[in-house]
Amino acid sequence: MRSFLPILPLLIAAPCVLGAQSLKPVGTISGGNAVALETRTVKRGATEITATLRTTFLKPAKAPGGEWFGSRTLVAARCANGTVAVLENRYYGDAKFRTVVNERIVKIPGYAAPVPGSVPALALKELCPAK
Repeated sequence: MRSFLPILPLLIAAPCVLGAQSLKPVGTISGGNAVALETRTVKRGATEITATLRTTFLKPAKAPGGEWFGSRTLVAARCANGTVAVLENRYYGDAKFRTVVNERIVKIPGYAAPVPGSVPALALKELCPAK
């Protein structure tokens, strides 16, 4: 019978490694809040690209029921049209993005040109570089 002791450290470390996100800074939005692309969430399809962007608030935002320290926004970008749709928004009640305090999932996404300086605009710029 073989011992599992040599692979035990790998089994313990695996969830930590798999859960780690690689963040790529993509800019700032109003108020100087930093936005980063979670690179492991980028999925390229035939007509659109989906990805999650993380916004870290410089100062926690006051909201009913507590404070928001940041958000994660799932977007879908259609590069050929220059349009973006927000699919999901999650706001977090801690600086480590562990406690979801507000969640909004869009049932029917609306694709449109993004507002300059917004998270969707930064997503379009990052995911659909000019040729």
